[in-house]
Amino acid sequence: MKNNNKTSAIVLRRTNYGEADRILQLLTPEGRVNAIAKGVRKEKSRLAGGIELFSICEVSISKGRGELGVLTSARLTHFFSHIMEDYDRMQFAYSAIKLISIASESTDASDWFDLLSELFVGLDKNSVNFELIESWFYLHYAALTGYELSLWKDCEGNEIVEDFKYQYDNNEKGLRLSETGELTSGHVKLLRLMATKPLKTLSQIGGIEPIIKECLFVARQHAAV
Repeated sequence: MKNNNKTSAIVLRRTNYGEADRILQLLTPEGRVNAIAKGVRKEKSRLAGGIELFSICEVSISKGRGELGVLTSARLTHFFSHIMEDYDRMQFAYSAIKLISIASESTDASDWFDLLSELFVGLDKNSVNFELIESWFYLHYAALTGYELSLWKDCEGNEIVEDFKYQYDNNEKGLRLSETGELTSGHVKLLRLMATKPLKTLSQIGGIEPIIKECLFVARQHAAV
């Protein structure tokens, strides 16, 4: 770590330490960082308001002992307050943070920061279909952990054909041709869009209600969560 590293960050975890400090687990574009916020639990701390959950912060971290840095400044750049107004969205945000916290232990990719930032933006807008947000997140989470869902070839290695039906094979972690399958060309097209497009673009697509539940089932099964 540099002597004074200034970066954007998302709080993944806050743990009380001692009488007034907190140990923070932060997700940055450069990877995950652990830092101590000294005196942050004191009433007049200048750091407290800058390390809220469900927010993007700008922090400065100086080198401390070992791998634990020292938080020297923090300010909110965006607080996604509407997430906390909807119980389901708030709980999903907590679950996503937990998943990314674990996954980022072994993968220090900037994509984790981008994924969580984009998720917060989507969850903060009640107009964006919640099941669409969930499906999108699970597909991208699976891809970043090394298990991208193949949506162009089935389990047998054959190209997915538009007029045929498919089902998700949990053992093979892919789509399998099936006469009784619930996945039609409409499902496959939506899954492809979710796997390749940003959430902001997807939120403008209409008419997904009849097929989104099956897409969410596939995405959740594939992410194994």
